[in-house]
Amino acid sequence: MGAAEQWTSGAAVTRPAIPLLDSRFVVKTLGEMLRGQGGSERVFTRAVINSQVTHERDLFVALPGERSDGHLYAAAAVAAGASGCVLGHIVEGTETAARFYVDDPLTALQRLGAAWRTALPDLVVVGVTGNVGKTTTKLITAQLLGVRYRTQANEQNYNNEIGVPLCLLELQTTTERSVIEMGMYTRGEIALLCEWARPRTGIVLNVGPVHLERAGSIEKIALAKRELVEALPVDGHAILNADDAVVREMAGHTDAEVTFFGSDERADVRGVEVESRGASGFTFTLEVHEQRRRLAVPLPGTHLLSNVLAGIAAALVEGVTLDEVCEATEQLAVPLRLAVSEMPGGITLLDDAYNANPASMRAALDLLAEMPGRHVALLGDMLELGSETESAHASVGKLAAQEVEVLLTIGQLGSRIAEVARESGASDVTHLGTKDDAVRTLAERLRPGDVLLVKASNVLHLETVVRDLRGELEVGKASDSSIDTSGETA
Repeated sequence: MGAAEQWTSGAAVTRPAIPLLDSRFVVKTLGEMLRGQGGSERVFTRAVINSQVTHERDLFVALPGERSDGHLYAAAAVAAGASGCVLGHIVEGTETAARFYVDDPLTALQRLGAAWRTALPDLVVVGVTGNVGKTTTKLITAQLLGVRYRTQANEQNYNNEIGVPLCLLELQTTTERSVIEMGMYTRGEIALLCEWARPRTGIVLNVGPVHLERAGSIEKIALAKRELVEALPVDGHAILNADDAVVREMAGHTDAEVTFFGSDERADVRGVEVESRGASGFTFTLEVHEQRRRLAVPLPGTHLLSNVLAGIAAALVEGVTLDEVCEATEQLAVPLRLAVSEMPGGITLLDDAYNANPASMRAALDLLAEMPGRHVALLGDMLELGSETESAHASVGKLAAQEVEVLLTIGQLGSRIAEVARESGASDVTHLGTKDDAVRTLAERLRPGDVLLVKASNVLHLETVVRDLRGELEVGKASDSSIDTSGETA
Protein backbone atom coordinates (compact mmCIF):
# COMPACT_ATOMS: atom_id res chain seq x y z
CA MET A 1 0.00 0.00 0.00
CA GLY A 2 3.02 2.27 -0.38
CA ALA A 3 4.47 4.07 2.61
CA ALA A 4 3.08 2.59 5.80
CA GLU A 5 0.69 4.80 7.72
CA GLN A 6 0.49 4.89 11.48
CA TRP A 7 -2.63 5.50 13.53
CA THR A 8 -2.07 8.02 16.28
CA SER A 9 -4.54 7.80 19.14
CA GLY A 10 -3.35 10.82 21.10
CA ALA A 11 -3.79 10.91 24.86
CA ALA A 12 -5.19 7.88 26.67
CA VAL A 13 -8.91 7.98 27.29
CA THR A 14 -11.06 6.33 29.94
CA ARG A 15 -13.19 3.61 28.37
CA PRO A 16 -16.91 3.68 29.21
CA ALA A 17 -18.66 0.66 30.66
CA ILE A 18 -20.95 0.42 27.63
CA PRO A 19 -19.52 -0.66 24.26
CA LEU A 20 -18.37 2.08 21.93
CA LEU A 21 -18.21 1.82 18.16
CA ASP A 22 -14.94 3.64 17.69
CA SER A 23 -11.47 3.29 16.18
CA ARG A 24 -10.28 1.03 18.99
CA PHE A 25 -13.26 -1.30 18.49
CA VAL A 26 -12.50 -1.48 14.76
CA VAL A 27 -8.80 -2.21 15.32
CA LYS A 28 -9.50 -4.87 17.94
CA THR A 29 -12.20 -6.52 15.83
CA LEU A 30 -10.26 -6.61 12.58
CA GLY A 31 -7.19 -8.00 14.31
CA GLU A 32 -4.94 -9.83 11.88
CA MET A 33 -6.96 -8.52 8.91
CA LEU A 34 -5.66 -5.00 9.51
CA ARG A 35 -2.68 -4.18 7.29
CA GLY A 36 -2.31 -0.62 8.52
CA GLN A 37 -4.19 2.39 9.80
CA GLY A 38 -3.98 6.15 9.83
CA GLY A 39 -5.57 9.18 11.44
CA SER A 40 -6.71 9.95 14.96
CA GLU A 41 -9.17 8.01 17.06
CA ARG A 42 -12.81 8.56 16.08
CA VAL A 43 -16.27 7.45 17.20
CA PHE A 44 -18.75 6.14 14.60
CA THR A 45 -22.53 6.12 14.50
CA ARG A 46 -22.94 3.45 11.82
CA ALA A 47 -21.32 1.99 8.70
CA VAL A 48 -22.28 3.00 5.15
CA ILE A 49 -21.26 1.91 1.65
CA ASN A 50 -22.90 4.74 -0.31
CA SER A 51 -21.27 8.18 -0.28
CA GLN A 52 -24.60 9.78 -1.25
CA VAL A 53 -26.22 8.83 2.06
CA THR A 54 -23.16 9.49 4.21
CA HIS A 55 -23.52 11.72 7.28
CA GLU A 56 -21.22 12.93 10.03
CA ARG A 57 -19.54 10.22 12.11
CA ASP A 58 -20.24 7.48 9.56
CA LEU A 59 -17.71 4.73 8.87
CA PHE A 60 -17.48 4.40 5.09
CA VAL A 61 -16.61 0.92 3.81
CA ALA A 62 -15.24 0.96 0.25
CA LEU A 63 -16.61 -2.18 -1.37
CA PRO A 64 -15.24 -3.18 -4.76
CA GLY A 65 -18.14 -4.17 -7.02
CA GLU A 66 -18.92 -5.49 -10.47
CA ARG A 67 -20.09 -2.11 -11.78
CA SER A 68 -18.13 0.31 -9.65
CA ASP A 69 -15.52 0.50 -6.91
CA GLY A 70 -16.33 2.12 -3.58
CA HIS A 71 -12.79 3.49 -3.39
CA LEU A 72 -13.77 5.96 -6.13
CA TYR A 73 -16.26 7.53 -3.70
CA ALA A 74 -14.32 7.37 -0.45
CA ALA A 75 -13.13 10.98 -0.72
CA ALA A 76 -16.70 12.13 -1.37
CA ALA A 77 -17.85 10.21 1.71
CA VAL A 78 -15.24 11.95 3.84
CA ALA A 79 -16.25 15.31 2.39
CA ALA A 80 -19.86 14.47 3.34
CA GLY A 81 -18.84 13.89 6.95
CA ALA A 82 -17.54 10.32 7.25
CA SER A 83 -15.08 10.20 10.11
CA GLY A 84 -13.61 6.84 9.14
CA CYS A 85 -12.98 4.62 6.12
CA VAL A 86 -12.31 0.92 5.66
CA LEU A 87 -10.16 0.73 2.53
CA GLY A 88 -8.24 -1.73 0.43
CA HIS A 89 -5.59 0.85 -0.43
CA ILE A 90 -4.65 4.48 0.19
CA VAL A 91 -7.17 6.93 -1.30
CA GLU A 92 -6.34 10.58 -1.80
CA GLY A 93 -8.81 12.90 -0.07
CA THR A 94 -9.45 10.68 2.96
CA GLU A 95 -6.58 12.01 5.08
CA THR A 96 -8.85 13.78 7.60
CA ALA A 97 -10.62 10.52 8.52
CA ALA A 98 -9.49 7.50 10.49
CA ARG A 99 -8.37 4.91 7.94
CA PHE A 100 -8.29 1.14 8.26
CA TYR A 101 -6.58 -0.85 5.51
CA VAL A 102 -7.58 -4.45 4.78
CA ASP A 103 -7.35 -6.86 1.85
CA ASP A 104 -11.09 -7.55 1.84
CA PRO A 105 -13.39 -4.66 2.90
CA LEU A 106 -16.53 -6.83 2.66
CA THR A 107 -15.20 -9.44 5.07
CA ALA A 108 -14.13 -6.60 7.35
CA LEU A 109 -17.66 -5.18 7.27
CA GLN A 110 -19.13 -8.56 8.14
CA ARG A 111 -16.71 -9.12 10.99
CA LEU A 112 -17.46 -5.67 12.40
CA GLY A 113 -21.22 -6.23 12.21
CA ALA A 114 -21.03 -9.58 13.99
CA ALA A 115 -18.71 -8.19 16.67
CA TRP A 116 -20.95 -5.20 17.34
CA ARG A 117 -23.94 -7.52 17.72
CA THR A 118 -21.95 -9.60 20.21
CA ALA A 119 -21.13 -6.43 22.15
CA LEU A 120 -24.88 -5.96 22.80
CA PRO A 121 -25.80 -9.09 24.81
CA ASP A 122 -29.12 -7.73 26.11
CA LEU A 123 -30.43 -7.03 22.61
CA VAL A 124 -33.08 -9.35 21.17
CA VAL A 125 -33.04 -9.78 17.39
CA VAL A 126 -36.12 -10.87 15.44
CA GLY A 127 -35.27 -12.38 12.06
CA VAL A 128 -37.73 -12.35 9.15
CA THR A 129 -37.50 -14.49 6.04
CA GLY A 130 -39.77 -15.61 3.21
CA ASN A 131 -39.99 -15.17 -0.52
CA VAL A 132 -42.55 -12.36 -0.36
CA GLY A 133 -43.29 -9.68 2.22
CA LYS A 134 -40.10 -9.59 4.31
CA THR A 135 -39.69 -5.81 4.34
CA THR A 136 -43.36 -5.10 5.08
CA THR A 137 -43.47 -7.71 7.86
CA LYS A 138 -40.24 -6.36 9.35
CA LEU A 139 -41.66 -2.84 9.57
CA ILE A 140 -45.01 -4.02 10.94
CA THR A 141 -43.28 -6.15 13.57
CA ALA A 142 -40.99 -3.31 14.58
CA GLN A 143 -43.92 -0.94 15.01
CA LEU A 144 -45.82 -3.42 17.18
CA LEU A 145 -42.75 -4.17 19.30
CA GLY A 146 -42.15 -0.45 19.59
CA VAL A 147 -45.11 0.07 21.89
CA ARG A 148 -43.13 -1.63 24.67
CA TYR A 149 -39.47 -1.70 23.61
CA ARG A 150 -36.87 0.61 22.10
CA THR A 151 -36.88 -0.96 18.65
CA GLN A 152 -34.82 -0.55 15.48
CA ALA A 153 -35.49 -1.75 11.93
CA ASN A 154 -33.91 -0.41 8.77
CA GLU A 155 -36.59 0.67 6.29
CA GLN A 156 -34.57 -0.60 3.31
CA ASN A 157 -34.53 -4.23 2.20
CA TYR A 158 -31.10 -4.83 3.72
CA ASN A 159 -31.27 -8.61 3.88
CA ASN A 160 -28.06 -10.09 2.47
CA GLU A 161 -24.36 -10.50 3.23
CA ILE A 162 -23.88 -6.74 2.88
CA GLY A 163 -27.16 -5.40 4.22
CA VAL A 164 -27.35 -7.39 7.45
CA PRO A 165 -23.92 -6.23 8.71
CA LEU A 166 -24.98 -2.65 7.91
CA CYS A 167 -28.15 -3.16 9.98
CA LEU A 168 -26.13 -4.56 12.87
CA LEU A 169 -23.71 -1.64 12.81
CA GLU A 170 -26.65 0.79 13.06
CA LEU A 171 -27.75 -0.68 16.38
CA GLN A 172 -27.58 1.63 19.36
CA THR A 173 -26.52 0.50 22.79
CA THR A 174 -29.96 1.45 24.14
CA THR A 175 -31.89 -0.63 21.59
CA GLU A 176 -33.88 -3.50 23.13
CA ARG A 177 -35.35 -5.13 20.02
CA SER A 178 -34.11 -5.19 16.43
CA VAL A 179 -36.02 -6.65 13.48
CA ILE A 180 -33.82 -7.77 10.60
CA GLU A 181 -34.92 -9.40 7.35
CA MET A 182 -32.91 -12.25 5.91
CA GLY A 183 -32.85 -13.18 2.24
CA MET A 184 -31.07 -15.87 0.26
CA TYR A 185 -30.10 -17.05 -3.20
CA THR A 186 -28.64 -20.40 -2.17
CA ARG A 187 -28.33 -22.63 0.89
CA GLY A 188 -26.04 -21.58 3.70
CA GLU A 189 -26.62 -17.83 3.36
CA ILE A 190 -29.33 -17.44 6.00
CA ALA A 191 -27.34 -19.65 8.37
CA LEU A 192 -24.44 -17.22 7.99
CA LEU A 193 -26.69 -14.20 8.58
CA CYS A 194 -28.00 -15.88 11.73
CA GLU A 195 -24.46 -16.53 12.89
CA TRP A 196 -23.84 -12.78 12.75
CA ALA A 197 -27.24 -11.53 14.00
CA ARG A 198 -28.05 -14.28 16.53
CA PRO A 199 -31.88 -13.99 16.37
CA ARG A 200 -33.97 -15.22 19.30
CA THR A 201 -37.25 -15.00 17.40
CA GLY A 202 -37.61 -15.99 13.77
CA ILE A 203 -40.53 -15.40 11.37
CA VAL A 204 -40.94 -17.53 8.23
CA LEU A 205 -43.61 -16.12 5.93
CA ASN A 206 -43.73 -18.34 2.85
CA VAL A 207 -41.77 -20.42 0.37
CA GLY A 208 -42.19 -19.84 -3.36
CA PRO A 209 -40.39 -19.87 -6.72
CA VAL A 210 -38.33 -16.70 -6.27
CA HIS A 211 -34.66 -16.73 -7.37
CA LEU A 212 -35.33 -20.25 -8.59
CA GLU A 213 -32.64 -19.96 -11.28
CA ARG A 214 -30.01 -19.56 -8.58
CA ALA A 215 -31.46 -21.74 -5.84
CA GLY A 216 -32.23 -24.66 -8.16
CA SER A 217 -35.56 -25.91 -6.79
CA ILE A 218 -38.41 -25.14 -4.41
CA GLU A 219 -37.07 -27.84 -2.12
CA LYS A 220 -33.70 -26.10 -1.88
CA ILE A 221 -35.39 -22.77 -1.21
CA ALA A 222 -37.35 -24.37 1.63
CA LEU A 223 -34.18 -25.83 3.13
CA ALA A 224 -32.50 -22.42 2.89
CA LYS A 225 -35.40 -20.62 4.59
CA ARG A 226 -35.47 -23.31 7.27
CA GLU A 227 -31.99 -22.26 8.34
CA LEU A 228 -33.55 -19.41 10.32
CA VAL A 229 -35.64 -21.66 12.57
CA GLU A 230 -32.76 -24.13 12.88
CA ALA A 231 -30.57 -21.33 14.24
CA LEU A 232 -32.99 -20.27 17.00
CA PRO A 233 -32.05 -21.05 20.61
CA VAL A 234 -34.07 -23.32 22.85
CA ASP A 235 -35.54 -20.28 24.63
CA GLY A 236 -36.42 -18.68 21.30
CA HIS A 237 -39.61 -18.48 19.26
CA ALA A 238 -40.30 -19.76 15.75
CA ILE A 239 -43.21 -17.84 14.17
CA LEU A 240 -44.47 -19.96 11.27
CA ASN A 241 -47.17 -19.50 8.63
CA ALA A 242 -49.81 -22.16 9.19
CA ASP A 243 -51.29 -21.50 5.74
CA ASP A 244 -48.10 -22.57 3.95
CA ALA A 245 -47.61 -26.34 4.16
CA VAL A 246 -43.87 -26.12 3.53
CA VAL A 247 -43.41 -23.53 6.29
CA ARG A 248 -45.67 -25.43 8.66
CA GLU A 249 -43.42 -28.47 8.33
CA MET A 250 -40.47 -26.44 9.64
CA ALA A 251 -41.91 -26.80 13.16
CA GLY A 252 -40.14 -30.13 13.41
CA HIS A 253 -36.73 -28.60 12.74
CA THR A 254 -36.27 -26.16 15.61
CA ASP A 255 -35.57 -26.30 19.32
CA ALA A 256 -37.49 -23.06 19.80
CA GLU A 257 -41.11 -22.74 20.87
CA VAL A 258 -43.38 -22.68 17.81
CA THR A 259 -46.25 -20.26 17.24
CA PHE A 260 -48.37 -20.59 14.11
CA PHE A 261 -50.12 -17.65 12.45
CA GLY A 262 -52.61 -17.54 9.57
CA SER A 263 -56.22 -18.29 8.74
CA ASP A 264 -55.80 -22.05 9.16
CA GLU A 265 -57.67 -23.59 12.08
CA ARG A 266 -54.34 -24.77 13.51
CA ALA A 267 -53.05 -21.20 13.84
CA ASP A 268 -52.37 -19.90 17.35
CA VAL A 269 -52.71 -16.33 16.07
CA ARG A 270 -55.56 -16.48 13.59
CA GLY A 271 -57.20 -13.98 11.27
CA VAL A 272 -60.72 -14.63 9.94
CA GLU A 273 -63.74 -12.76 8.55
CA VAL A 274 -61.60 -10.49 6.38
CA GLU A 275 -63.28 -7.57 4.62
CA SER A 276 -61.61 -5.12 2.25
CA ARG A 277 -62.06 -1.37 2.54
CA GLY A 278 -60.16 -0.67 -0.67
CA ALA A 279 -57.42 1.94 -0.37
CA SER A 280 -58.43 2.54 3.26
CA GLY A 281 -57.29 -0.92 4.35
CA PHE A 282 -59.22 -3.92 5.63
CA THR A 283 -60.90 -5.33 8.70
CA PHE A 284 -60.61 -8.78 10.24
CA THR A 285 -61.29 -10.71 13.40
CA LEU A 286 -58.23 -11.67 15.43
CA GLU A 287 -58.46 -14.92 17.37
CA VAL A 288 -55.76 -15.54 19.97
CA HIS A 289 -55.72 -17.08 23.45
CA GLU A 290 -59.46 -17.87 23.07
CA GLN A 291 -60.16 -14.16 22.62
CA ARG A 292 -61.67 -12.45 19.58
CA ARG A 293 -61.04 -8.83 18.56
CA ARG A 294 -62.37 -7.03 15.49
CA LEU A 295 -59.57 -4.89 14.07
CA ALA A 296 -59.31 -2.31 11.30
CA VAL A 297 -55.92 -2.26 9.57
CA PRO A 298 -55.11 1.03 7.77
CA LEU A 299 -52.99 -0.68 5.09
CA PRO A 300 -54.46 -1.39 1.63
CA GLY A 301 -54.84 -5.01 0.53
CA THR A 302 -56.25 -8.03 2.31
CA HIS A 303 -53.15 -9.93 1.18
CA LEU A 304 -51.34 -8.08 4.00
CA LEU A 305 -53.28 -10.07 6.62
CA SER A 306 -50.49 -12.66 6.74
CA ASN A 307 -47.86 -9.97 7.35
CA VAL A 308 -49.95 -8.37 10.09
CA LEU A 309 -50.59 -11.70 11.81
CA ALA A 310 -46.87 -12.53 11.73
CA GLY A 311 -46.08 -9.21 13.39
CA ILE A 312 -48.78 -9.71 15.99
CA ALA A 313 -47.49 -13.20 16.81
CA ALA A 314 -43.92 -11.94 17.18
CA ALA A 315 -45.00 -9.07 19.43
CA LEU A 316 -47.06 -11.36 21.65
CA VAL A 317 -44.28 -13.88 22.19
CA GLU A 318 -41.93 -11.00 23.00
CA GLY A 319 -44.20 -9.87 25.84
CA VAL A 320 -46.38 -7.16 24.29
CA THR A 321 -49.91 -7.47 25.68
CA LEU A 322 -52.89 -8.28 23.50
CA ASP A 323 -54.46 -4.91 24.27
CA GLU A 324 -51.25 -3.12 23.26
CA VAL A 325 -50.96 -5.16 20.08
CA CYS A 326 -54.56 -4.53 19.02
CA GLU A 327 -54.30 -0.79 19.58
CA ALA A 328 -51.01 -0.59 17.67
CA THR A 329 -52.34 -2.72 14.79
CA GLU A 330 -55.09 -0.19 14.14
CA GLN A 331 -52.48 2.57 14.02
CA LEU A 332 -50.02 0.88 11.67
CA ALA A 333 -48.22 3.31 9.38
CA VAL A 334 -45.52 1.60 7.36
CA PRO A 335 -44.32 2.36 3.82
CA LEU A 336 -45.39 -0.26 1.31
CA ARG A 337 -43.69 -1.16 -1.94
CA LEU A 338 -47.08 -1.05 -3.61
CA ALA A 339 -47.88 2.64 -3.35
CA VAL A 340 -51.44 3.91 -3.79
CA SER A 341 -51.73 7.45 -5.15
CA GLU A 342 -53.97 9.68 -7.23
CA MET A 343 -53.01 10.62 -10.77
CA PRO A 344 -54.34 13.57 -12.79
CA GLY A 345 -57.78 12.99 -14.25
CA GLY A 346 -59.28 11.12 -11.28
CA ILE A 347 -57.23 7.93 -11.80
CA THR A 348 -56.00 5.81 -8.88
CA LEU A 349 -52.52 4.34 -9.34
CA LEU A 350 -51.24 1.13 -7.73
CA ASP A 351 -47.53 1.57 -8.36
CA ASP A 352 -45.63 -1.68 -7.81
CA ALA A 353 -42.99 -1.34 -10.52
CA TYR A 354 -40.13 -2.17 -8.16
CA ASN A 355 -40.24 -5.96 -8.42
CA ALA A 356 -42.42 -8.91 -9.36
CA ASN A 357 -42.76 -12.60 -8.61
CA PRO A 358 -45.78 -14.93 -8.79
CA ALA A 359 -46.94 -14.35 -5.21
CA SER A 360 -46.56 -10.57 -5.24
CA MET A 361 -48.21 -10.41 -8.67
CA ARG A 362 -51.23 -12.30 -7.36
CA ALA A 363 -51.38 -10.05 -4.30
CA ALA A 364 -51.27 -6.92 -6.44
CA LEU A 365 -53.99 -8.19 -8.77
CA ASP A 366 -56.14 -9.12 -5.78
CA LEU A 367 -55.76 -5.60 -4.38
CA LEU A 368 -56.67 -4.18 -7.78
CA ALA A 369 -59.83 -6.29 -7.77
CA GLU A 370 -60.75 -4.96 -4.30
CA MET A 371 -60.67 -1.34 -5.49
CA PRO A 372 -63.80 0.39 -6.82
CA GLY A 373 -63.64 1.45 -10.47
CA ARG A 374 -62.60 -0.01 -13.82
CA HIS A 375 -59.52 -2.18 -13.40
CA VAL A 376 -56.59 -1.51 -15.74
CA ALA A 377 -53.21 -3.23 -15.50
CA LEU A 378 -49.81 -2.88 -17.16
CA LEU A 379 -47.94 -6.10 -16.40
CA GLY A 380 -44.48 -7.24 -17.45
CA ASP A 381 -41.82 -9.88 -17.04
CA MET A 382 -41.11 -11.77 -13.82
CA LEU A 383 -37.47 -12.85 -13.76
CA GLU A 384 -35.31 -15.52 -12.08
CA LEU A 385 -38.07 -18.14 -12.03
CA GLY A 386 -36.09 -20.89 -13.76
CA SER A 387 -38.22 -23.88 -14.76
CA GLU A 388 -41.31 -22.14 -13.36
CA THR A 389 -41.07 -19.21 -15.80
CA GLU A 390 -43.66 -20.35 -18.34
CA SER A 391 -46.21 -21.67 -15.83
CA ALA A 392 -45.86 -18.61 -13.58
CA HIS A 393 -46.60 -16.16 -16.41
CA ALA A 394 -49.45 -18.35 -17.59
CA SER A 395 -50.94 -18.32 -14.09
CA VAL A 396 -50.78 -14.52 -14.00
CA GLY A 397 -52.53 -14.39 -17.38
CA LYS A 398 -55.38 -16.57 -16.09
CA LEU A 399 -55.81 -14.44 -12.98
CA ALA A 400 -55.64 -11.19 -14.95
CA ALA A 401 -58.43 -12.44 -17.20
CA GLN A 402 -60.65 -12.71 -14.11
CA GLU A 403 -59.72 -9.45 -12.38
CA VAL A 404 -58.75 -6.93 -15.07
CA GLU A 405 -61.00 -5.16 -17.57
CA VAL A 406 -58.18 -3.63 -19.62
CA LEU A 407 -54.90 -5.58 -19.71
CA LEU A 408 -51.71 -4.20 -21.20
CA THR A 409 -48.51 -6.26 -21.17
CA ILE A 410 -44.91 -5.49 -21.98
CA GLY A 411 -41.68 -7.48 -22.27
CA GLN A 412 -40.80 -10.80 -23.83
CA LEU A 413 -42.30 -12.82 -20.98
CA GLY A 414 -45.20 -10.39 -20.64
CA SER A 415 -46.41 -11.60 -24.03
CA ARG A 416 -47.16 -14.96 -22.42
CA ILE A 417 -49.36 -13.21 -19.84
CA ALA A 418 -51.31 -11.59 -22.69
CA GLU A 419 -51.60 -14.82 -24.65
CA VAL A 420 -53.02 -16.84 -21.76
CA ALA A 421 -55.31 -13.98 -20.70
CA ARG A 422 -56.89 -14.04 -24.17
CA GLU A 423 -57.19 -17.82 -24.03
CA SER A 424 -58.89 -17.45 -20.65
CA GLY A 425 -61.58 -15.13 -21.96
CA ALA A 426 -60.15 -11.65 -21.58
CA SER A 427 -61.47 -9.44 -24.40
CA ASP A 428 -59.41 -6.25 -23.99
CA VAL A 429 -55.75 -7.30 -24.11
CA THR A 430 -52.87 -5.45 -25.79
CA HIS A 431 -49.20 -6.44 -25.86
CA LEU A 432 -46.94 -3.42 -26.21
CA GLY A 433 -43.54 -3.21 -27.85
CA THR A 434 -41.98 -0.31 -25.95
CA LYS A 435 -42.43 1.79 -22.85
CA ASP A 436 -43.30 4.76 -25.06
CA ASP A 437 -46.14 2.66 -26.49
CA ALA A 438 -47.27 1.96 -22.94
CA VAL A 439 -47.36 5.65 -22.00
CA ARG A 440 -49.21 6.61 -25.15
CA THR A 441 -51.74 3.77 -24.92
CA LEU A 442 -52.48 4.37 -21.24
CA ALA A 443 -52.90 8.10 -21.80
CA GLU A 444 -55.43 7.34 -24.53
CA ARG A 445 -57.32 4.58 -22.73
CA LEU A 446 -57.52 5.74 -19.13
CA ARG A 447 -60.62 7.59 -17.95
CA PRO A 448 -61.81 9.13 -14.67
CA GLY A 449 -62.52 6.57 -11.97
CA ASP A 450 -60.10 3.95 -13.34
CA VAL A 451 -57.68 2.07 -11.12
CA LEU A 452 -54.32 1.33 -12.75
CA LEU A 453 -51.84 -1.32 -11.59
CA VAL A 454 -48.27 -1.13 -12.91
CA LYS A 455 -46.08 -4.13 -12.02
CA ALA A 456 -43.07 -6.00 -13.41
CA SER A 457 -39.53 -6.92 -12.47
CA ASN A 458 -37.30 -3.93 -11.87
CA VAL A 459 -35.19 -4.61 -14.96
CA LEU A 460 -38.06 -3.27 -17.13
CA HIS A 461 -37.90 0.08 -15.28
CA LEU A 462 -41.64 0.68 -15.50
CA GLU A 463 -41.22 3.54 -13.05
CA THR A 464 -40.35 5.62 -16.12
CA VAL A 465 -43.76 4.73 -17.58
CA VAL A 466 -45.42 5.99 -14.39
CA ARG A 467 -43.37 9.20 -14.49
CA ASP A 468 -44.05 9.93 -18.16
CA LEU A 469 -47.71 8.98 -17.85
CA ARG A 470 -48.18 11.53 -15.08
CA GLY A 471 -46.73 14.14 -17.39
CA GLU A 472 -49.06 13.17 -20.22
CA LEU A 473 -52.10 13.23 -17.96
CA GLU A 474 -51.09 16.61 -16.54
CA VAL A 475 -50.88 18.01 -20.07
CA GLY A 476 -54.25 16.50 -20.92
CA LYS A 477 -55.82 17.93 -17.78
CA ALA A 478 -54.43 21.38 -18.55
CA SER A 479 -55.76 21.18 -22.12
CA ASP A 480 -59.22 20.21 -20.92
CA SER A 481 -59.32 23.06 -18.45
CA SER A 482 -58.47 25.58 -21.20
CA ILE A 483 -61.61 24.77 -23.19
CA ASP A 484 -64.40 27.33 -22.88
CA THR A 485 -67.49 25.44 -21.70
CA SER A 486 -69.62 28.48 -20.85
CA GLY A 487 -71.72 28.11 -24.00
CA GLU A 488 -71.37 31.83 -24.77
CA THR A 489 -70.34 33.11 -28.21
CA ALA A 490 -68.67 36.35 -29.17
